Amino acid sequence: MQRQQALEIVRTYVKNEALVKHMLSVEAVMRAYAEALGEDVELWGLAGLLHDFDWEIHPTTEGHPLAGLPILKEAGVPEAVLEAIAGHADHTGVPRESRLATALFACDEITGLITAVALVRPSRSLYDLQASSVRKKWKDKSFAAGADRDLIAQGAQEFGVELWQHVDFAIKAMRKTAKDLELEGSLSVQEAAD
Repeated sequence: MQRQQALEIVRTYVKNEALVKHMLSVEAVMRAYAEALGEDVELWGLAGLLHDFDWEIHPTTEGHPLAGLPILKEAGVPEAVLEAIAGHADHTGVPRESRLATALFACDEITGLITAVALVRPSRSLYDLQASSVRKKWKDKSFAAGADRDLIAQGAQEFGVELWQHVDFAIKAMRKTAKDLELEGSLSVQEAAD
């Protein structure tokens, strides 16, 4: 399956632009990790892009993501991606047995927290965001309360990366798609480099 086909699936089933941006964020981090680890960048990107495609049609833990898998299977999504999506949430009971699956679990929640921190900064940008800013907000449980810190820490541990290095890596990966994520804010890439 090509990325364009996956994007068409997303656009067919997801109307909430914030959710689309979340999936694009996870895709960006997954692609970056795949490249860094010598894995299949396209395969890992598909997992990130498609992992929440069914949230609006199955918005409960009883439905999401397992009820959406037949749609993806019929569309020709590779089995490895289906397995990773099935295991990206603890409530499914599906074990994360592949590196792809543990990566998806690790990259899901963290992108939401990073986005929330970027949006409360004066620049509203990823370009000047540092892991230290995320760390400061980490302790405030009322901030971005939907970003489960325990799951974020568990994800990093399962994937075998130190938490704050993981945050830093994710920020840098998301910067590459800041325009699509609408997280350039008041900064340009050039200003951020200066």
